[in-house]
Amino acid sequence: MSAIPPPPADAILSALDRDGHAVLPALLDADACATVAAMFDDGATAFRSTVIMARHGYGQGEYRYFARPLPDMVQQLRETLYPPLAAVANVWADRLAGLRHWPADHTALAAECAAAGQTRPTPLLLRYGPGDHNRLHQDVYGDLVFPLQLAVLLDAPGRDFEGGEFVLVEGRARMQSRARVVPLRRGDAVVFPVRDRPVASARGWSKAVMRHGVADIRYGQRRTLGIIFHDAR
Repeated sequence: MSAIPPPPADAILSALDRDGHAVLPALLDADACATVAAMFDDGATAFRSTVIMARHGYGQGEYRYFARPLPDMVQQLRETLYPPLAAVANVWADRLAGLRHWPADHTALAAECAAAGQTRPTPLLLRYGPGDHNRLHQDVYGDLVFPLQLAVLLDAPGRDFEGGEFVLVEGRARMQSRARVVPLRRGDAVVFPVRDRPVASARGWSKAVMRHGVADIRYGQRRTLGIIFHDAR
């Protein structure tokens, strides 16, 4: 995998302010998507745990958390994408007075997670088949929660699967919830809030609560790489 240039923080911030998410087109090429997707079947060495979603009421499908050391491609994505997202997160912290600021590089964030007892890696691979889905949720994992994450679509809509749209739902005070369907192509990544984001209001900035999920797969197989930047307790 060739080096990934970090996306500009200002463009990500603008998209998040406008839409509640930001799409990074063609973050991974076809070969990289195929390489990562094929890792799902290497459970003996690559992963620390497997979750069958139906057993926990999460939906249907399965996902696997990577073990350390993370695959080079996954580690590169975590380290390269974190700095511009940290810049966005610090703008959010300024908007919502009293929130903590975040270190400039991922190594420092990982050290803070470890000091807080959060030592288990959280990047994961998800796999869905016909009828599978992911209920609306948030990926929190502990007290120290970096406010942004991303998902990379590894299969091609319309060719490898149908359905399986990525869905974000936003809740604001005294308003009904709003759902957004995010169209993605193979290799695209979507950046989105882990649990909330600042939104402009008549009294300044307030928090909108965010949840995300995946709609029913009608046919085929849909695999996704999830990059969460804070580690788990």
